[in-house]
Amino acid sequence: MPPTKSATLTEAELRLMEVLWERGSSTVQQVLEALPKRPALAYNSVLTTMRILEKKGYVRHLKDGRAHVYTPVIERQEATRSEISHLVHRFFKNSRDLLLLNILEDSSIDQQELERLRQLFESGKSK
Repeated sequence: MPPTKSATLTEAELRLMEVLWERGSSTVQQVLEALPKRPALAYNSVLTTMRILEKKGYVRHLKDGRAHVYTPVIERQEATRSEISHLVHRFFKNSRDLLLLNILEDSSIDQQELERLRQLFESGKSK
């Protein structure tokens, strides 16, 4: 049985989207060249992942001669919000409160981070 199609980005897909968000429209070869050399990816792996991203609606392509030029359709901020919504739904029963409490209860968060979160919260409350 094939794995179910994920609406969220896999790690491999996110790596390619990061390149597209940073560089803008790019061919598969340009994306491949912009990726870190370790771990190295094959051209066909990048091409396959770009096609998956297109099926998911994250990118579209235009033909430029023999090459396909891929353009992000979803902006980074929209993808981030979608991922957070998915996380909240999946692990926190659609409660952003539970997510925030989980973050605040994390013992690795330092006082400076807590103060910054408090300031962000206060500035958001006044809007």
